[in-house]
Amino acid sequence: MTKRDDFYDQVPRTSAFDQLTRAAEYTPLPQDWYIGTADVVNSTGLVNDGRYKTVNMAGAAVISALMNAFEGAAFPFVFGGDGAGFAIPPQDADTARDALTRVARWAGTEFDIDMRVALVPLADIRAAGADVLVARYQVSDGADYAMFDGGGLHWAEQQMKAGAYALVPAPEGALPDLTGLSCRWSHMPARNGTILSVLVAPVPDADSTQVAAVYDRVITLAQALDRGGHPAPAEGPGTGWPPAGATLEAHATKGEGSLGGARAKALFESFVAWLLIKTGIKLGGFDARRYARIVGENADFRKLDDGLKMTLDCDADTQAQIETVLSRAQDDGLIRYGLATQDEAMMTCIVPSILTDDHVHFIDGAAGGYTLAASRMKGRSV
Repeated sequence: MTKRDDFYDQVPRTSAFDQLTRAAEYTPLPQDWYIGTADVVNSTGLVNDGRYKTVNMAGAAVISALMNAFEGAAFPFVFGGDGAGFAIPPQDADTARDALTRVARWAGTEFDIDMRVALVPLADIRAAGADVLVARYQVSDGADYAMFDGGGLHWAEQQMKAGAYALVPAPEGALPDLTGLSCRWSHMPARNGTILSVLVAPVPDADSTQVAAVYDRVITLAQALDRGGHPAPAEGPGTGWPPAGATLEAHATKGEGSLGGARAKALFESFVAWLLIKTGIKLGGFDARRYARIVGENADFRKLDDGLKMTLDCDADTQAQIETVLSRAQDDGLIRYGLATQDEAMMTCIVPSILTDDHVHFIDGAAGGYTLAASRMKGRSV
């Protein structure tokens, strides 16, 4: 059996998000690694059709399939709303390629969604003048997320969209292992005014120190919000029943079984969880209220991946201040940005086990989020 590359295990973790704008926090990936990228084609159109929860599910499925394919071994990844990016050592390339093509086939079969997937050698990225560096942000005792810098993730995504490095979907009937992928939590209404989706990217050749200073100003404004703008309440997200995402979860977990059977299973399990949270009863040592609290603590409502992404529970004054900072930085030729507002945030989850604290939860705006913010970014001059 091939020995696993332990590079990522050695990357130090930091629990201070505001430190992650500093270049010194990032470590270059090994030269022989690969960068994977995936995105939903015409995600803006799907959002306009009211299918953003489905788009989010497809994006998170990429990460879920890889986590299962790697049997839980840690690797750097980032959720982007309508897709995902990740990095892997060369010995995992064939496994990742298989998982990606299976997810692309599954998204088309289950949801009639066209998904692009690609695997790009890091050596090609560096030859093009970009790079991929990684840091680890410790959001809680049980979970951490990769942060990326260097422009290489963005370069790989642009190459994929242009048709380079594209992978062909797996044959009809091929299924990814999406065990643990779910979306049972209720949407999280804004408590401070609005759920603000913030998407910021540097202009090519902009001074990295000046760009980092812009990120710092936005992060400082956000940290002054209640709970730093975290959309989930301190006690965790709500659990209305039946969950709106039960059918989507059934599409992910049914395997070769029936959609109805998988949906019934999701509904039953979510009812038990709802009951335990409401009553506070512990079952077999499982404390549902504690679990809900950990869900919120583990959520990725802010990240850095060749840019700044945040989903904030935001008041009007802070929103105005953030937009002022970003507008000025855009006028100075440093960044491009897009904002989107909505009444609620939503969560898509990957839960290997409810008995451990390493489950991960992806937060996005419930009415377009990052996808809508990105579409607004494209129209801005630089």
